[in-house]
Amino acid sequence: MFIDERQLRARAGHGGDGITSWRREKREPRGGPAGGDGGDGGDVVLMADVQLSTFGDMEDIRLARGENGERGGKNKCAGRGGKDRIVRVPLGTSIYDVETGDRLADLAEDGQTWIAARGGKGGRGNARFATALDQAPTRCEEGTLGEERVVRMQLRLLADVGLIGLPNAGKSTLLSRLSAATPRIADYPFTTLAPHLGIVDLPDFTRFVMADLPGLIEGASEGHGLGDRFLRHVERTRVLLHLVDPDPMDGSDPVENYRTIRGEIEAYGHALGSRPEIVAVTKADVWGDEGPPEELLSPLAEAADRKVHLISAVTGKGLRDLLATIVRTLAEAPPAPEVPDRLETASPDGGEDEAAAE
Repeated sequence: MFIDERQLRARAGHGGDGITSWRREKREPRGGPAGGDGGDGGDVVLMADVQLSTFGDMEDIRLARGENGERGGKNKCAGRGGKDRIVRVPLGTSIYDVETGDRLADLAEDGQTWIAARGGKGGRGNARFATALDQAPTRCEEGTLGEERVVRMQLRLLADVGLIGLPNAGKSTLLSRLSAATPRIADYPFTTLAPHLGIVDLPDFTRFVMADLPGLIEGASEGHGLGDRFLRHVERTRVLLHLVDPDPMDGSDPVENYRTIRGEIEAYGHALGSRPEIVAVTKADVWGDEGPPEELLSPLAEAADRKVHLISAVTGKGLRDLLATIVRTLAEAPPAPEVPDRLETASPDGGEDEAAAE
């Protein structure tokens, strides 16, 4: 299943109570107050982890609890603080408040953290209240309750180059050829149901991140197929690499297929239509040495209003020229856009049994 949105209830630990206690030692008949403080409750912390690609890779939890702090002890001994609950999430996770819809955090760097719920403070023991006027205080404090908050997490992949195109256009094969990523590859549509990231290292020490994104279909901007779950990931890519299958299994026209994808990109909005785009016809090896027919390349170049690259991920044909174009385009491309400040959509399973999580 392709998972890029998840709801989480964060419940921090409660602070431990302080206690009232007195020193009871030999030759100390009037031992003073000795009640210790309670320990602080543990926080619930979200941490970005580069090892995670999607929410499907993280642990399946709906409720994250911080540990409660322990109550204070005798002889001014403080209670142990509760352990923090660390929840690891993929890079590119944006966090929104469910009630207000406001963006709370954007975890875009490996190891970056955000406290979803703060633990309660431990209460003070009676030893804390001793003064010159009150040398035997009998009062102590209860620990405060930890915070509780429900957040919605949305994942938008952080990649320099996003591979787009209809299903079975050769995106996974190209990513596996250019990087060490190992996406699923097969000769049928929708092999890729979840995005894959690969790092492309070039001999001149140039490096960029490429994302193999699930294939679009007509009507994706209206929610068909993987719909806006796919398009949401395209939002944070700097350059679009549009792959066109020259010989679709369904017998459709490659030029019309290109126009279909462009139409979905522009219909989605969010300035995707103005993102730098590189167009490449894949599977050049099917023509052998003869090369593709001119009646394919010319109309496609005219529809795209740009040069069309001819590549083969199997033989390596055209890949050097394509990589050079990608590097030049990235050097001129603007930085990745910021994520929205407000929660835009709600997943159908968003309100999924919070009662069960209890």
